[in-house]
Amino acid sequence: QAQLVESGGGLVQAGGSLRLSCAASGRAFSTYGMSWFRQAPGKDREFVAGISWTGGSTAYADSVKGRFTISRDNAKNTMSLQMNSLKPEDTAVYYCAAKTIGWGSQIPRDYIYWGQGTQVTVSS
Repeated sequence: QAQLVESGGGLVQAGGSLRLSCAASGRAFSTYGMSWFRQAPGKDREFVAGISWTGGSTAYADSVKGRFTISRDNAKNTMSLQMNSLKPEDTAVYYCAAKTIGWGSQIPRDYIYWGQGTQVTVSS
């Protein structure tokens, strides 16, 4: 069983940057497909970015492509999301999630481990 803990959220002005981190416990981190999701008030949880076990493959939602970069460090059991050129519509609670089979799914129910979330607020 894995526990995921996000950090790095906060308040930033439009055009600014933030870096989110996800720290995982357990020995199997390097075998998990990892993703970031976000959920804004009154909206469904949506896929942001995903990364394969080795980090060699990544996928992004169209809304963040070219602005966000997902990465992972299996030696440190961590995953990150570098967010640049932030927009007010990026405001949401951001969650990291892990799945044991495959990677890159955009469906939240495919993931078995979730963090508690970290708030990102982008002011205009």
